[in-house]
Amino acid sequence: MRPKPAPNYLAGYPAALIEQVQQAIAQDKLAAPLRKKYPVAHEVRTDRALYDYVQQLKSEHLGNVGQLSKVAYDSKLHIIKNALGTHTTVSRVQGGNLRSKREIRVATLFKEMPPEFLRMIVVHELAHMKEREHDKAFYQLCRHMEPDYAQLEFDLRVYLTYLEAGGARLWCGGGAVESGE
Repeated sequence: MRPKPAPNYLAGYPAALIEQVQQAIAQDKLAAPLRKKYPVAHEVRTDRALYDYVQQLKSEHLGNVGQLSKVAYDSKLHIIKNALGTHTTVSRVQGGNLRSKREIRVATLFKEMPPEFLRMIVVHELAHMKEREHDKAFYQLCRHMEPDYAQLEFDLRVYLTYLEAGGARLWCGGGAVESGE
């Protein structure tokens, strides 16, 4: 593993916390606690299953905020847009009416992560249906839909930092990746 990864995913967190994460990565003491806290990967593997999952969360928390025309995993998202998920609205004039289509795309790397991480990213993108900016109201809505939102976001950022440092994937195909720790 490379020592001291650039803390791109942890920007904005206190320096002492970033240092603690970097030390855990360098000492190979990060994977086991993450696997213990999040033991298995979710089973939402297809775009259709993801659509159904997002629709259920949307109807549970947001009601009739708007219709989603598409929900999909996107393999180019993380690499090209440096994003883990996107929410877009495209408006078109059809005859005398203005029609809008909303889409949510989730980075493919979420196919093999714990259900808590998938829920966190979906909650984040759904919150954008009501709140455009990452402001206080946005994060309050995220916490309303997922009370552990802040902790899940931090844990996900820690895991992504671990991967960036050359760590092995911890989950795949509905379970944890076995390792000789």
